[in-house]
Amino acid sequence: MSTAEFNTALIELEPNLERFAYSLTANPEDARDLLQETYLKALTYKDKFEDNTNIKAWTFTIMKNTFINNYRKAVKQRTTFDSSDNQYLVNGRTFDEGPESTFSHSEINQKVNELDDDFRIPFQMHTSGYKYKEIADKLNLKIGTVKSRIFFSRQKLMNALPDYQ
Repeated sequence: MSTAEFNTALIELEPNLERFAYSLTANPEDARDLLQETYLKALTYKDKFEDNTNIKAWTFTIMKNTFINNYRKAVKQRTTFDSSDNQYLVNGRTFDEGPESTFSHSEINQKVNELDDDFRIPFQMHTSGYKYKEIADKLNLKIGTVKSRIFFSRQKLMNALPDYQ
């Protein structure tokens, strides 16, 4: 296939590729970016395309793989790796500080404070950033006990605050 034929075939696929990109991203701007990136890769790797094969399937595969790789990269960028012995992964989340969230925080804190001390203290330490091992050492408990108390605290809070699930 000549370069002109290859380019013409790519241009003819634009409406289909554009719809597919939008179905993947659900955002017109991101869909256009994905389409451009797909075209760039298709033109860059034109020599990898084998004649007498399905160019539509080839370009759709490029687009799908590009979308998946971009998604994975974005997820990795939002993940922080903890270098402690326990190696926790923390996904970046932001919370708005508005009137509704202030009310929510006070309501949640009230329910947390209503927990028995055996459950409340390990839970509050954990949400304050202490590791399970640190909590176990400070409270003179086994690590399994700390984990189960935190788990049961979460369960009790989810039952007490069904609107926040």
